[in-house]
Amino acid sequence: MATGWVIDHPAHARLFAPLMRELSSTDDIIIACDRIEVRAMLENCDGHMPRRRIVWVPRPVGKGRWRKAWKRRKISGKALKGVDKVVSVGAPIELRAAPRKAKRIYITDTEVNHLAHRLAKPTDIIIPTHFIDSLSGPLMNKKAKFHRIDGLHGHIHLRPQLRSKEVREPPKVLVRRLLGDGIHDSDEILSIPENWFEGLTIHYADENEVEGNPWDLDRTIAGMDGVITQSVTMASEAVLLGLPTLLVTKAVRGFIDRLIEDGYPLFVVREHDESILAAWLAGMHLTDAIEVPDWPDTKSEMLDFIKH
Repeated sequence: MATGWVIDHPAHARLFAPLMRELSSTDDIIIACDRIEVRAMLENCDGHMPRRRIVWVPRPVGKGRWRKAWKRRKISGKALKGVDKVVSVGAPIELRAAPRKAKRIYITDTEVNHLAHRLAKPTDIIIPTHFIDSLSGPLMNKKAKFHRIDGLHGHIHLRPQLRSKEVREPPKVLVRRLLGDGIHDSDEILSIPENWFEGLTIHYADENEVEGNPWDLDRTIAGMDGVITQSVTMASEAVLLGLPTLLVTKAVRGFIDRLIEDGYPLFVVREHDESILAAWLAGMHLTDAIEVPDWPDTKSEMLDFIKH
């Protein structure tokens, strides 16, 4: 039985890697969005993700996005002929292009991705227990089987890290800034004031400008004293790794609320409020006092849903 794995974002490669190591066969195919960070992930996947035949498709954003979407569906439809299952994270086109009899699994933790939710034609939908249903627009009305996992996507591909209790002076901080050209990014981007970097040793990991092997990014994060990011995905992964994280965004997500409620060191800035900056700076020196919940076995739940 062949499966089509849709990798539309570098985070999807991280999510799929441990799943594909256990579930993927040599007949499988990867439908990969042609963007710089996705190419880097797949070109350097040895030791992380099994190599499979890759079909590259355009990213339907910006000028001519509907023409790109049409071209993508045509390419995907041809590539997915004969597959028994398609697994996609927030990417709807391949679910529409899949064979009618194939199982079509749609995974999402992004409530506001309304366009993708509307276009998707899944047989099964996997969402987290903390998903805010009321923000998800048309998704909850889909005629599909819903499954809920207890945990974040980061719980699937990350491992708890032991961190040094000593903070460097000045603190070493990773900064990730986004281009803001995603489907829902433009309404969520909030700039990070340059003066917020003063007194810190900054390591940049901006979108499309990450140096080195992208699979090593989690190790890079774990080696920092803190993180400042516009990316909600990086923020969730950084705090799971125990890093005090300053998330600068207008975005609303159920997983942001869950991380805060569970006691992870996440500080969210929705306007340029320096009191939150100060709290995050202080938090870097209190890492040893942070108590976080047990690591959920989200990976096993996801494997069971996809397998059965």
